[in-house]
Amino acid sequence: MAPMSTSDATRTLAGNAPAQDAAPATTPAVRPRPALSRLPRYVAGKPPLVVEGLPSYKLSSNENPFGPVPAVREVLADWDAVHRYPETTSAELREVLGEFLGVPAEDVVTGAGSLGALNQLLGAFVGAGEDGAPDEVVHAWRSFEAYPISIGLSGGLSVPVPNRRDGSHDLEAMAAAVTDRTRVVLLCTPNNPTGPSLTTAQVEEFLAAVPRDVVVVIDEAYQEFQRRDDLVDGIDVYRRHPNVVVLRTFSKAHGLAGLRIGYSVAGQGITPYLRQSSPAFSVTDLAQRAAIASVRHYDQVAERVQRVVDERERVLAGLDALGWPYPETQANFVWLNLGEHSGRFAELCDAHALAVRRFGDEGVRVTVGEPEANTRFLELCAQFPHAPVL
Repeated sequence: MAPMSTSDATRTLAGNAPAQDAAPATTPAVRPRPALSRLPRYVAGKPPLVVEGLPSYKLSSNENPFGPVPAVREVLADWDAVHRYPETTSAELREVLGEFLGVPAEDVVTGAGSLGALNQLLGAFVGAGEDGAPDEVVHAWRSFEAYPISIGLSGGLSVPVPNRRDGSHDLEAMAAAVTDRTRVVLLCTPNNPTGPSLTTAQVEEFLAAVPRDVVVVIDEAYQEFQRRDDLVDGIDVYRRHPNVVVLRTFSKAHGLAGLRIGYSVAGQGITPYLRQSSPAFSVTDLAQRAAIASVRHYDQVAERVQRVVDERERVLAGLDALGWPYPETQANFVWLNLGEHSGRFAELCDAHALAVRRFGDEGVRVTVGEPEANTRFLELCAQFPHAPVL
């Protein structure tokens, strides 16, 4: 057989493609899911503007300004397996986490950040019901802005319940919002972006009011920054309640946000479904190696976290001195309920090379960053004529 010419091969690959001189279609004939048009768009924290004479600081993404521990940097420098697929079950990392947390390794499921772990859970438990109507997911609002996006993409219906005036979850109203269609409830503690945390007593009371076949997620992305003794520890709660799933991440305290690695902890009545809904190879080998190194040097992680906590307390003391109210925060950020003044405050920060996270005309979230950045933030608060309200 004579070899196929280049032009013949092109025609074969293209099938019955239109001739090259045919006018291209101006709009592709595709039909995206109707749900996409109803979903909000995720808005990531923007970088700071460059202002001559001022070092720039990003306080808009709740990142750890001190980065990962030295052992992680060694992993990053030595890793050369980019041509290999990762081990799909994260077996070694799960063993390390199991020992660290005091839980069975089989109760741990890794994901691409705690958001990836959440998406696995929603993929397993939320979608269209047998009657075609969407399953419901109850969550506080305002809370993590990815919640309604992930819920909608899973085929579920987001049921937001307004926070209390102090930015905390209204657990009584959330329990009342649970119906026969509710499959999952999301508890974010500390709550992003407003700051308040849930106590053990509050969560136990809530769980007593929710049907046991509803999955209750305790999202603890900022758990390591908490210092009050009465605050809930999701790991303790999951041991007592088989319908509880705990989400945690290496993005915040461990300083591994760019590697995208987190995990869920749940009992054996739930984890098989989470593994089944996990995308293959979603957690890279590099992320797994870095996470293992970080856990094995957790004393150094804790030192970095304490530096952030110390700066948080300095920032809060500075706001107190200015007479600026704020919701109690046990996280690495503070919420300023500036309402209609949010835009002008964000602009003032931009003008001074400081990026903060504005949420429309609701308020502004400010990450605790480098000491110099925190000092500049307080100086700008002193200049701004409008204090937040509670």
